[in-house]
Amino acid sequence: MGKRKLDENDAPSVEVADTKANPSETKEPTFADFDLDPRLLQAVASQRFKAPTPIQQKAIPLALDGKDVIARARTGSGKTAAYLLPVLQSILKKKSQKAALPGLAALILVPTRELAQQVTKVIESLAAYCTKEIQVVKLSDNVPDQVSKALLSNAPDIVVATPARALHNIKNASLSVEQLTHLVLDEADLVLSYGYDDDLQSIAGTIPKGIQTILMSATLTAEVDTLKGIFCRNPTLLDLGDEDTATNTLTQFVVKCAEDEKFLLTYVTYKLQLFKGKSIIFVQSVDRSYRLKLFFEQFGIRSCILNSELPVNSRLHVVSEFNRNVYDIIIASDENEVIPDEESPRDGDDEQAEEGDGAAKSKKGENAPPKKKRKASKDKEYGVSRGIDFRNVSCVINFDLPTTAKSYEHRIGRTARASQNGMALSFVIPKDQYRKHMPTSVESAEHDEKVLAKITKQQAKKGREVKPYAFDMKQVNSFRYRMNDALRAVTTVAVREARVRELRQELAKSEKLKRHFEENPQELSHLVRHDTELRAARTQAHLKHVPDYLLPAEGKKALTANDVGFVPFRKDREGKGRRGRSFKGRGSKAGGGRKSNPLKTLRGRPRSKK
Repeated sequence: MGKRKLDENDAPSVEVADTKANPSETKEPTFADFDLDPRLLQAVASQRFKAPTPIQQKAIPLALDGKDVIARARTGSGKTAAYLLPVLQSILKKKSQKAALPGLAALILVPTRELAQQVTKVIESLAAYCTKEIQVVKLSDNVPDQVSKALLSNAPDIVVATPARALHNIKNASLSVEQLTHLVLDEADLVLSYGYDDDLQSIAGTIPKGIQTILMSATLTAEVDTLKGIFCRNPTLLDLGDEDTATNTLTQFVVKCAEDEKFLLTYVTYKLQLFKGKSIIFVQSVDRSYRLKLFFEQFGIRSCILNSELPVNSRLHVVSEFNRNVYDIIIASDENEVIPDEESPRDGDDEQAEEGDGAAKSKKGENAPPKKKRKASKDKEYGVSRGIDFRNVSCVINFDLPTTAKSYEHRIGRTARASQNGMALSFVIPKDQYRKHMPTSVESAEHDEKVLAKITKQQAKKGREVKPYAFDMKQVNSFRYRMNDALRAVTTVAVREARVRELRQELAKSEKLKRHFEENPQELSHLVRHDTELRAARTQAHLKHVPDYLLPAEGKKALTANDVGFVPFRKDREGKGRRGRSFKGRGSKAGGGRKSNPLKTLRGRPRSKK
């Protein structure tokens, strides 16, 4: 192995690849140009990949040549296939030449369990026509050591794991890395940000020297530079993060409003279907997600929740069903948001409550110990704003603005993927409106205007504009009394009870899902629903219907001053069911008549007389 090239600071130098296309080359590239195994090409064709994306065009040839690669590309650009195809090709080539020793060939490290599940599914799809040669194991779940040893006893070719689970199995001798040839870090910057520093340092000391390393990320940060120094040998840098700014299909809007008006505008938006298609609503904390879900239930708006308290099986099932269009709205709590040290941290509702209780008790007596609150355990390996492939998301709503411009970029990356249209709408609380409505206030909103200034500056550098979304508040105010009625029913006690109730339900569903899919691994039918009502303390049936007198004479589009908004993925089907068939009962009249009595339509023959 050759020595690494050092720069003037005695640091490994980096070759920067030329990502500019040759104007003379007019032929559109195909996956066949990479000289991949026919079985991989067949799998690629079955996935309906038309042509390699820019990151795949650059990264796959370099990885096939055995070079270390650090690649930056936007979310949804095809980074997963860009590193998986070379890894699978290398394994198949060695096995065909009988040059591969039995044992682990590739270790793929990811920051979250959801991403581990997603990467495993992509591997299975790309290796669908060579399953006898490629064995993959996912080690992201907290299972007993005996189970992990049983999974690894057959010497899999690829292991997908979080750094903590990979190191645990290496230490207990369940996972051998002696034959390792490939190491991949997906969402590399996030791996360190999630606190895996010590785990990665330990893993680096156990793996063989000189193996091929691939680092994939949506951003190039100090974390990626740290990982480069730990794992890479003279890597090639591919920076394709901003190549698609000219053809960007994401539209960004911001609304400055009072704290309670977040609930008002969101209610009007979804109840009157100003936005169509699927959407993800990001909130600050777990409590906040249940408060918004209970608020939606008052108006008959169905939604499901994603947070770190829910069992991993339930979370994975929610994402799967969302991608299959079973659910349209996901309320995601981004409590594991990555925050730089110089910026104020975002505290969840629970932490705020504990600090408040402690401060109150310190006034009564310094020696009085603060009462400890029992908190539900949260999954540290949970992440929803990065990595997960949410498909066909038409809108991302930052119900609670993130605390950094970096987190904002990750959130809006859930939409406008793969050249599809998308929209991001963010609510911002002006300084003079902060703490004006205490029941709906969150501490992080104090810095919304400062964060918005950083977001606007960051997006401007990329040639993007954050536009104001003007609701006509004179028209919207007619819905305000309904919003107040609903908020009064969503009390702190109701939120706490709903939180406990759903956690209990999801634990039962998680075990049911686990047993079902163990017995039926290919079964993808709808098994359980996650958008069931949690029932607030007080429900009012009349809120689920919008009377005509509340709507402006010009129609619901008059609620917004500018003619912008929804990004539909599905066509409206008035009077039709989910499969497009009209609901017309036998005997129904045009314009809607009384349904026929089924008992009167029965025709029977009298018994024959003997």
